[in-house]
Amino acid sequence: MSDNLKISCIQTDLVWENIDKNLKQFSEKLNQLPKDSELVVLPEMFTTGFSMNSLELAETMDGKSYHWMKEQSKKIGKILVGSIIIKENNNYYNRCITMFPSGEFHSYDKGHLFRMEKEHEDFTKGESKTIFKHNGWRICTLICYDLRFPVWSRNKDDYDLLIYIASWPESRKEVWNTLLKARAIENQSYVIGVNRIGSDGEGISYSGDTVIINAKGQILAKANDYTDEIINAELSLNELNKFREKFPVFLDADNFKIM
Repeated sequence: MSDNLKISCIQTDLVWENIDKNLKQFSEKLNQLPKDSELVVLPEMFTTGFSMNSLELAETMDGKSYHWMKEQSKKIGKILVGSIIIKENNNYYNRCITMFPSGEFHSYDKGHLFRMEKEHEDFTKGESKTIFKHNGWRICTLICYDLRFPVWSRNKDDYDLLIYIASWPESRKEVWNTLLKARAIENQSYVIGVNRIGSDGEGISYSGDTVIINAKGQILAKANDYTDEIINAELSLNELNKFREKFPVFLDADNFKIM
């Protein structure tokens, strides 16, 4: 079994607050993927755009978007990663779901809610990170604003790939590009950032800047700005481990606890 992992990332515009149209367009895009890609990453709130209208748009974990992910993952034989608005126990979550072709899934609730858009008033924050395994890889999924918090993102030798799905505005694109490289370098991990393009219902513009970065901060693949595009890359766990052994920064890392 190869230790390589083939990744596809979908950068596209989203139809504002329209679950059915977004599911339709992503169904079409999944058919355009390379046959050998194993893991596919979609943007944050890929069914609605980054909307605070949780009361009307929220679904349950038995809703159409969850079932769409389950059906599509099985159909194409690939792992799907993307976040949707979920209602659970009278709380609303910006929840990243990682769906396997087998029907197994993992979920992560966004830990840092973007108060500048009052996300913290409409959603409940997650309390822990989620790390899942696939063919020897340890993979951590985080969401958008989490990128600004290095302690939350910190690798304690528990992941090899860090994925950020986002709705990150064009006005702060330099911050996005800088922090993604920083997270890769400081955590000695591959980092993927998948962002949307277009404009949302609040008039906010997005440039994309979807990117795949190695542990040295080098860009392996990057989408063109403002372009509807799928990017692909093959990651090597063997290469990553050799680099970590040669340059074992983690041995001198500071211990800490998140309170």
